[in-house]
Amino acid sequence: MPTRVLSLSILASLLILAGCSKSEAPRAAAAGPTVATVNGKPISQSEFDLYVQTIERQSGRQLPEEQKSEVLDQYIGMHLAADAAEKQGLTKQTSVRDQLELARINVIVDAALQKYLEDNPVNDEELKPEYDKQVAAMPREYHARHILVDDKAAADTVTQELKAGADFAALAKKHSKDSSSESGGDLGWFTPDSMVKPFADAVVALKPGEITSEPVQSQFGWHVIKLEDSRASAPPPFEDVKDRVKLLVQRKKLQAYLDELRQGAKIEKNLGDVQS
Repeated sequence: MPTRVLSLSILASLLILAGCSKSEAPRAAAAGPTVATVNGKPISQSEFDLYVQTIERQSGRQLPEEQKSEVLDQYIGMHLAADAAEKQGLTKQTSVRDQLELARINVIVDAALQKYLEDNPVNDEELKPEYDKQVAAMPREYHARHILVDDKAAADTVTQELKAGADFAALAKKHSKDSSSESGGDLGWFTPDSMVKPFADAVVALKPGEITSEPVQSQFGWHVIKLEDSRASAPPPFEDVKDRVKLLVQRKKLQAYLDELRQGAKIEKNLGDVQS
């Protein structure tokens, strides 16, 4: 049995977008060739192509040519449903009107931002400085061991044994409840943001070879920590992340553009008044 071309969830979202092109005024004549006419209202080829592209983007696959006739029938059905909804006055409902306005704004904003990027493209000369900035902001990496126990008394005992000269790895294998106990508490290399804050703060405060003088508490229990070493993070090669850097520069350009628009606008907010 052939699969349905369009799921109900996709159809529902596309109905919103289709409604965005409607208004109380008569539909304007289609520009260019048409693929159908519904109650005297033309559906342009470009409009239908956009509908097909939306289906393909949401389904993640290209639509076979032999299915486009079925898809056109679905789109005609959407137009008929939208016309019926307008005749019933549904477009005057606040919730529907708000959804249409949101869809309209999304379409217009997307077009405006795309045009801004076309008019203000990112040059290769802008990429390397941004890459260097991101590399400079990369956190240091730390190589540490820890012994995790359930209570502070046990952690204090371990700390005293270490101060007396006991081997950290041996105590980790004997006392730690963490899975790293099998490797002597070795956690390998990590960045502070990958650990819970109390643990990360304690690691950063240590110098290589040092052990925490007092146990550190986290939601997992009590930690006794030894810092083995630290190093600067190894950045990925520029060419490997060039496209990602370009996207980052584009986002910054767009944010600067939006900030400029905001500075030149008169804005009054009364959200608190509405909510109260």
